[in-house]
Amino acid sequence: MKKIKLQAYLIILSITISSIGYTQNNNDFGSWSTLALEYKFNKKLSFGLEEQLRLKENISQIDEYFTEISTEYDLTKNFSIGAAARFIKENDNEGKIQGYENHFRFQLDAAYKHKIDQFSLKYRLRYQNKNELGISTSEGDYANQHIRLKTSIGYNIKNWKLDPEFSAELFNHFEKNEENGFDKYRLSIGTDYDLKKYGKINLYYQFEKELNSTNPNSLNVIGLKYKYTFKNN
Repeated sequence: MKKIKLQAYLIILSITISSIGYTQNNNDFGSWSTLALEYKFNKKLSFGLEEQLRLKENISQIDEYFTEISTEYDLTKNFSIGAAARFIKENDNEGKIQGYENHFRFQLDAAYKHKIDQFSLKYRLRYQNKNELGISTSEGDYANQHIRLKTSIGYNIKNWKLDPEFSAELFNHFEKNEENGFDKYRLSIGTDYDLKKYGKINLYYQFEKELNSTNPNSLNVIGLKYKYTFKNN
């Protein structure tokens, strides 16, 4: 039975990749690798530290790498708020001036979760603000801002550790002197494997595509994340 479930899960994943991932002309393939630490101060408050490396151009070039610190607070059993700051080294390998740029990003989150039978549903609203360091507004650098709405649905398979989760996210961009509005969507499917006291591994496939563009870019990502959680005794 477990073998049948695994085969069905892999078939769904392969169909998803083939149907949406490789039909675009401006299509790229990348990978995101993450190491994360979480410290649970108490039942409501937690802190996080994350290091991530992203590759682009068919996993041949570094896209960016960053350090992120975050915090999350559970207001109720189902509703939480959070904030994070991200220090980014972004590889600009196009145009006359190339090299690594320093960026800073912060975000504010509000999230709600609940269960319906075997399904786990999550909704997240995020405000995101990103800016290049060392470049002033007089030089044409304005905050790149997004409002992001994400919905996730997971299914708990009885006696099975690799429960699937699917998510969809819509990005609304606003920035001075730029075209604003919905500019991107992102779809992902993945699963977690709990290593108990040794942490948790998350493996996922992700597809994103630009909106409101005559020649939209799309990106396929294979992601791997390892997270270890400490608890305050």
